[in-house]
Amino acid sequence: MKTVLVTGGAGYIGSHTLEELRASGFDPICFDNLLTGFRSFARGVRLVEGDLARAADLERAFEAGPVDAVIHFAAHALVGESYRNPYKYYHDNIGNALELLEAMRRHRVGAIVFSSSCSVYGIPARVPITEDMPLDPINPYGASKMIVERILRDYEAAHGFRSVSLRYFNAAGADPQARMGEWHHPEEHLIPRLFQVALGEAAAAAVYGDDYPTRDGTCIRDYIHVTDLARAHVAALEHLARGAPSDVFNLGTGAGYTVLEVLEQARAATGAAIPAQRNPRRPGDPPELVADATKARTVLGWVPRHSSLEEIVETAWAWHRRRAKGG
Repeated sequence: MKTVLVTGGAGYIGSHTLEELRASGFDPICFDNLLTGFRSFARGVRLVEGDLARAADLERAFEAGPVDAVIHFAAHALVGESYRNPYKYYHDNIGNALELLEAMRRHRVGAIVFSSSCSVYGIPARVPITEDMPLDPINPYGASKMIVERILRDYEAAHGFRSVSLRYFNAAGADPQARMGEWHHPEEHLIPRLFQVALGEAAAAAVYGDDYPTRDGTCIRDYIHVTDLARAHVAALEHLARGAPSDVFNLGTGAGYTVLEVLEQARAATGAAIPAQRNPRRPGDPPELVADATKARTVLGWVPRHSSLEEIVETAWAWHRRRAKGG
């Protein structure tokens, strides 16, 4: 597998994966509509600007190959928005995945790495979470990911496709050289929101709920550095290239941090006060989400290298400072 089509490659995780693919000897083709991605994030690779909903755009992407495998990132990914606009998440995330799979079938490409999410688990009965735990998503975003995972199994049964679904926990951090990082509109993720406050772009950081059964009352999340996620995609491609069977893997560190612990780390990194505003709980926020990633370590040989909270926050802060200066 040499040439890899990367949908959503100009986005946050996709762009870091493009860099890792190039460094690992792959030839990535970036396919992105640039509505939430950035042209500058796809430097040094072939960029096909297009939309998954348009068959002609997909044909152009596959004809830029020939394509050996696909990594599928392109999807709406804001949990809060998915509550407000479920149609968008079910229509686009599922429908566009089907269009992509049909294009793969036409071009006889039978291997795909899918960007899934820990949100497929919903509120887990226990932590850390293993891959064999029940899937019970509590928001349309997580449900759309679960459904695409099911579709992949059905395409394997019908057409012989092989797939790896990677269930991320909380992607965070930025490229160590500050060339790209996390930037959404609107921004719902904790670490970038903290830096918006530090940079004077927002008045206060919202803390949703301080009465959870955790060590300081705020939610606990497992943060995984985006460059570690990128390496996992390469490991998944190599897994499929060896002829290994389809599988699913959690990607996390096995360690969790509370919202207030992340806030304190951001204050230490920036030297800014970063005032916090206490708000009621958000609907459906689990108290704790922490991964058991033993399977990824054992089967893929993947081990997080850059996912200490300190490195995550330092690299993200470097990128946000550069962004704020127009770099």
